[in-house]
Amino acid sequence: MKNKILRKLFLGFIQIHILHHAKEEPFYGSWMIEELQEHGYDISPGTLYPLLHRLESNGLLEKEKRIVDGKVRKYYKITDNGLKVLEEAKVKALELFNEIKD
Repeated sequence: MKNKILRKLFLGFIQIHILHHAKEEPFYGSWMIEELQEHGYDISPGTLYPLLHRLESNGLLEKEKRIVDGKVRKYYKITDNGLKVLEEAKVKALELFNEIKD
């Protein structure tokens, strides 16, 4: 039960993390998995890619296909709507952090 609750909470954090990096520069999925692992998130491709597709279908990310070393690689970048959602999430996250930090 505890793991399910933590997983749901962390998926929210991961989405904010994804939007943050998509704002910085376009990224591809395996890079994001490595980035999230550096922050202690153990996320598999089977979890990340559906999450990216959901963010894309909700208009927060857009996908661009690029040829890299003869293969198609999908890069994700933030949309204008994604920027708005990210900014609102940052405000709420900071407010929450300030409330619970003690």
